[in-house]
This record gives sequence, structure tokens and C-alpha cells, in this order.
Amino acid sequence: MTSNSEFRSSHLLVGLGLAAIGGLVAALLARRDTRNVLRESGANGLDYLDRQAGKLRRAGDVIVQQARKLLACRGSRPVISFTEADTQAYRQDKVENLGG
Repeated sequence: MTSNSEFRSSHLLVGLGLAAIGGLVAALLARRDTRNVLRESGANGLDYLDRQAGKLRRAGDVIVQQARKLLACRGSRPVISFTEADTQAYRQDKVENLGG
């Protein structure tokens, strides 16, 4: 005849085995779901970055076109004269403040 403690210990071992198998199955399913969630969020992030890059490209193109129009209207001569004036002002300031 089996004792009460042997009966309980076999049930405990069966229960632990079933729990371990259930835990492994749950972990495998969760891993698959986690991969899918990460894949979707990564794709969404890439789509967002593509949209933002497109907006920046368009804004950059607009700025470049406006700069080209501005330089075409004024010519590049005023830019050179502004640079020369800045250089002269720097040299004057250097002579007045540093004495040399």
C-alpha cells in the first residue's frame, strides 16, 4: 500500500512538470508576439523617419532655391564687399583694442 506522502510527492512532481511545460509554451508564444511587436514598431519608426527626411529635403530645396534667386538678383558682388568690409572692421578693431 502506498503511503500518503508518496502520493503527494508524485502529484507534486506531475504538477511541477506540467507547470514547466506550460511555462515553456507560454515563453515561446510570448517570444513570437514580442518579435512581432518589435518588428511593427521598427517599421513604424522607419516610416516616420522617411516622412521627416522628405520634409527636410523639401525645406532644404526651398531654401536653396530662394538663395539662388537672391544671389541671381543681387549678384555675388555684394557678398564679396560685405566680406571685405567685415575684414576691414576686424582689422580696425584689432588695431584699436590690441594696439597692433
